[in-house]
Amino acid sequence: MHCTDSTMARRGALGVLAALAAAAAGCAGKGARAPSPVPAVSSDRLASLGPAAALSPAVPARNWNEFKLAAATRMVRASPQGSYVGPVPALLFGIPVLEIELNADGSVRDVNVLRSPASAEAADTVGLAVDAVRRGAPYGDVSRLPRPWKWTEVFLFDHQRRFKPRTLD
Repeated sequence: MHCTDSTMARRGALGVLAALAAAAAGCAGKGARAPSPVPAVSSDRLASLGPAAALSPAVPARNWNEFKLAAATRMVRASPQGSYVGPVPALLFGIPVLEIELNADGSVRDVNVLRSPASAEAADTVGLAVDAVRRGAPYGDVSRLPRPWKWTEVFLFDHQRRFKPRTLD
C-alpha cells in the first residue's frame, strides 16, 4: 500500500490492518521513529508458546512474497501451542508489528518493534512475537533475494495470547 493510497484503508478491517502496518513503517509519521523497546515477558508467558518444535531445513525462496509465506509458516510450526491458523477473531487482543532483519544465511540479525499494542495489558504480546520470530529461524538462504534482507510482519493475537502472522490470513 502506498502512503497516499487511501482506497484500501476504506475497505474494512483488512484495510485498517494494512493502514496500521503502513503507518508503523513510517508512512504516516514525520521523520523516522526510534524503534520501540521490547517489553520484558515473564517466563510463564513465554511458556504459553509451548516447547519449540523441531523444524526441517528451510527451502530457499525465489522472491520476497514466497519467502514471507514460508517464514510465517515456520513461525507457526515452531510454536504450535502459541499460534492458531483458523479464522481471525472479530476482536483481537493485540497487534504488534515487527520488522525482522536477516543475515544472508537466514538467521535473525535484528528485530525492531514498529508498533506495540495500545493496551498495556497486551504489551507482552510484543515479546511473544519476537520469541516466535527467533524460534522460526533460520529462515533459509536469502542471499539471492534483493537487499535489504528484512520484512515486516503483523502479528494477530487472540485473547488466549496465541498469534497468527498476518501473512497467513
